[in-house]
Amino acid sequence: MKYANIYLGVLTTLLLASCKHNETKTTENKAQAIAVNVTKVESSQANKEVSVSGNVDGSTTVRLGFLVAGRINFISSREGQNIGKGQLVATIEPTNYKIAKDLSDVQVNQVSDEFNRLKIMRDRNSISESDFSKVNFTLQQAKLQQQLQQKNLTDTKLYSPISGVLIKKLGEAGEIIGTGNPLLVISDIRKVKVLAYIPEGELHLIKLGQMAEVTISALDKTFKGRVTEVGSAADATSRAFTIKIEVDNPGLLIRPGMIAEARIKTNVAAQRILLPLEIINHDLDNQEFVYVVDQSQNKAFKRKISIGKVADNQVEVVSGLNVGEVVVSAGQNKLSDGSLITIK
Repeated sequence: MKYANIYLGVLTTLLLASCKHNETKTTENKAQAIAVNVTKVESSQANKEVSVSGNVDGSTTVRLGFLVAGRINFISSREGQNIGKGQLVATIEPTNYKIAKDLSDVQVNQVSDEFNRLKIMRDRNSISESDFSKVNFTLQQAKLQQQLQQKNLTDTKLYSPISGVLIKKLGEAGEIIGTGNPLLVISDIRKVKVLAYIPEGELHLIKLGQMAEVTISALDKTFKGRVTEVGSAADATSRAFTIKIEVDNPGLLIRPGMIAEARIKTNVAAQRILLPLEIINHDLDNQEFVYVVDQSQNKAFKRKISIGKVADNQVEVVSGLNVGEVVVSAGQNKLSDGSLITIK
C-alpha cells in the first residue's frame, strides 16, 4: 500500500510537469507567431485587353524630289519646322533651263512667222497643201518643245503637296541632285498612326474600329486611338500581323519615330485573378511571389507566381494561385518561408 501511494505521487508529479511544459511551449509558439492580415483569392470577370508596342508615323508621309537635275541653291533650313501646303521648300539653279526656254520661244516665233507667210500663199493657191502641212507640223513641234522647256523651268522649284512637319533633309544647298532623288521627307501629323505587330494567336481579338489607349512614354501622356487597319498577311519571319491605330495629335506633340504602347479593349470576357499590387513580393532574382496561408498549421509558405498586366493598382496573376486560397495581404515583410502566423 505504501509503495502504491509513492508510485501514484510520482505519476501525478510527472503529469503536472508535462502539462506545464506543453503550456509553456504553446505560449512560446504564440509569442513567436507573426500577426498578419490575409485575403481570399477570388476571380473576377473582365474583358480581355491586348497590349502592343510600336512606332509612331504621320498620317501621310511624302518623300519629295526634283523632276529635273541640277545644283541646289535653296532648301528649307530646319528639320522639325512646320510646312504649309503649297509652300516653296527647295529650288535648283534655273539658268540652264531658262536659256532652253528662251531658245524654244525663239524657235516658236521663227516657225510662226513662216507659218503665217505660207498660210497667205496657200489661201492664194500659191503653194501645195503638202508644203503647208509640213510647216504646220513644225510649228506644233516647236510649241510642244516650248511647253516642255517651260515645265522644266517650273520644276526647278519644289513645293510641298501637304501641310506637315519637315521630318528629314537629305541634301544641302550647293549639292548636285539627280532627277527623282529624294531630298525632303514631310509628314502630316495632325493625326498620327501607331504601327504595331500582333501575334497571330491574338489576331482574332482585333477588329476595325476598336478603341485603344495609346501611351507615349516620351511625353508621359496617354491618348485615345482607334484601330483603322488590320494586316491580312503575316510577316514571314515573326509570324505577326501589322495593325495601325489612328490617334488625334492636338498641339502636334506626338512626332514620328516615337515609341508608343497601346492597350486595345476587346469584347471577349475572361475570368482572371487580380491582387493589390502591394501584396506582390520580389526575391533576389526578381521573381514575383506571395505568401499562401496553411490554416491547419497556422503557417505561411512562399509561392512563386507569374503576373500579367497592371492597371489601377491591381495586378493580374497569370499562374501560381488558385481561387479560394488565402494569401497574406499585410505583414508579409516580416515573414519567411514556413513562418508561424496569427491572423489579425
